[in-house]
Amino acid sequence: MTPAHRHLVWDWNGTLLNDLHLVVASTNVAFASVGGPAVTADEHRVRFRRPIADYYADVLGQAVDDDEFGRLDRIFHDAYRTGLTTCELAHDATVAMAAWRGNQSLLSMWFHEELVPAVRTYGLSGHFVRVDGLRATVGGDRKAESLRNHLAELGVAGRDVVLIGDSVDDADAALSVGGRAVLYTGGFTDPARLRASGHPVADTLTEAVALAAALP
Repeated sequence: MTPAHRHLVWDWNGTLLNDLHLVVASTNVAFASVGGPAVTADEHRVRFRRPIADYYADVLGQAVDDDEFGRLDRIFHDAYRTGLTTCELAHDATVAMAAWRGNQSLLSMWFHEELVPAVRTYGLSGHFVRVDGLRATVGGDRKAESLRNHLAELGVAGRDVVLIGDSVDDADAALSVGGRAVLYTGGFTDPARLRASGHPVADTLTEAVALAAALP
């Protein structure tokens, strides 16, 4: 398979969808519910990681067990849904998708039953051969298992995959299946953290697609 015909897997939140401001605001609603501190967008980008329960525990300064995380996750998503209409796609999302010569799919850790209609609302359904979100009631875990399931449903080998996402967890997921990743600085993670990971890093989605197409 030539690089130009690899399969491209897109991340959604923080990558194609420019929702950092809403994620930070919704996170602060969850933190406020337990008397925790508010974080700025820059602080979030430096400290955010998966499992998200570990990030919450770090900011709150206390352990966050499964029950407590489930409660905080519900509060987060209730706030997130309220503000979702304020979010737009990344400025070059559609141009970047159009530049890819092979098949593309979408894998998000957002709830599947909400992701699919959102993708349709933004007019993107026709770009993807498959769209998968989280099929669980509580989110926050790592992406690797979801990517394995996504590729199995597609019948695509991991070695033929490039994933474009905004977190080190996206890159870890790609590596776990033998694939490659290009990391985008416009999302939830501080650019310095992305560059320190050793993976190709792009400041725009158009640049990310060009880097993905050039991978050996």
